[in-house]
Amino acid sequence: MKKFDLYELKQTVNNHGVLISFAGPFSHGIIEELGQAVTRYLEAQALTKASLMDVFSVFIEQAQNVRNYAAKREAEGNSDLDFNSGIVTIGRNGQHHVVCSGNFLKKCDVEPLTARLDHLRNLDRNELKVLFKQQLRQERQADEGGGLGLIDMSRKSAVPLEYEIRELDGNNCFFSLCATV
Repeated sequence: MKKFDLYELKQTVNNHGVLISFAGPFSHGIIEELGQAVTRYLEAQALTKASLMDVFSVFIEQAQNVRNYAAKREAEGNSDLDFNSGIVTIGRNGQHHVVCSGNFLKKCDVEPLTARLDHLRNLDRNELKVLFKQQLRQERQADEGGGLGLIDMSRKSAVPLEYEIRELDGNNCFFSLCATV
């Protein structure tokens, strides 16, 4: 590990309003442990049960999305640790919690994902509810992801989901997604 200034890192995290953060490879066990820690933290914040559950479920959904995409990359033969890891954070912005995740993404996967997100961003609450119910009734393909989870996060978010794509090279990007709950 390279030596770095922990105080500077702490200041950066504080300046961005980050309360909880995990960066590294995600496993089901790590997601479970993080979920327990997040629950305890949110309970200590005296949130309503509904708010706690919304923040928790968005956090878990984003962590699972990072893990599932990393597992897909591993199955394709990419064992690069950086590309099979990600980051998930919870922060505060006024009265809301902001749950963000980031992970590496193959460039060929960007367009379908951003098209899906852009579609969801343009739907109102009622349209999201209808779409969610339609998705529940449809058979899900084993290799599909980001269906119900993205819709559910959109429904729980106070504002449309925000995303950013940072191009890294000709084949890879870094994808960031934030939900304001």
